[in-house]
Amino acid sequence: MTDYNKIAQFLNLNFSNQDLLKEALTHRSYLNEHQDWLFSNNERLEFLGDAVLDLVTAEYLFRQHPDLQEGDLTNIRASLVNTDSLLEVAEKLKLQNYLLVSKGEQKDLTSNRPHPLANAVEAIIGALYLDGGIEKAQSFIEKHILQKTDSILKSHSYKDPKSLFQEKSQMVVGMTPFYKVVKEWGPDHAKQFEVELYLGEEPISRGEGFSKQGAEIAAARQALTLKKWQE
Repeated sequence: MTDYNKIAQFLNLNFSNQDLLKEALTHRSYLNEHQDWLFSNNERLEFLGDAVLDLVTAEYLFRQHPDLQEGDLTNIRASLVNTDSLLEVAEKLKLQNYLLVSKGEQKDLTSNRPHPLANAVEAIIGALYLDGGIEKAQSFIEKHILQKTDSILKSHSYKDPKSLFQEKSQMVVGMTPFYKVVKEWGPDHAKQFEVELYLGEEPISRGEGFSKQGAEIAAARQALTLKKWQE
């Protein structure tokens, strides 16, 4: 039997109600194979945690960076709470060892479908909020997410790669980039896309993502590197 007290200790989380942690670590696929499991999947907690994460991050940036305008605040928040950032937290906490998923889903956690781990981070935030209020959730967010703010500001990585690449391409070569989907695969609830970025007829880079927008951002980020157009 899984000892959730030990899991909570390893994750350095203090839950008064261990059932909330169990629910936060339950992926919906697990319930298909374990009809006797007494807890719901973590999607409702994920929904709540997403909102709490956005609020805490927005307030932190608002108070700590009064010099930044709304557009930059929005982009920095997006960089802090996006899937890649949450995956870093999940990997740091080794959530792949604790998230309850089906056997089929387990194979995908560390390969082409890592987003259940990112979703689990949001579910944990939601669980912490229900267990101990905003302060408890905020403590976790500050420790694992907000501490990355300085490095994001220093590297300017919060700037939208698509907008930045378009600005650079228009300034340097007088052309506007365009994107073309070259491949899409996966079930409807987890479809993935690959797009190619062009300048004129010249293909510059490719990117993959769980949405067309995400794939385009990945392609633009790669193109900035290839062209050495980073700020």
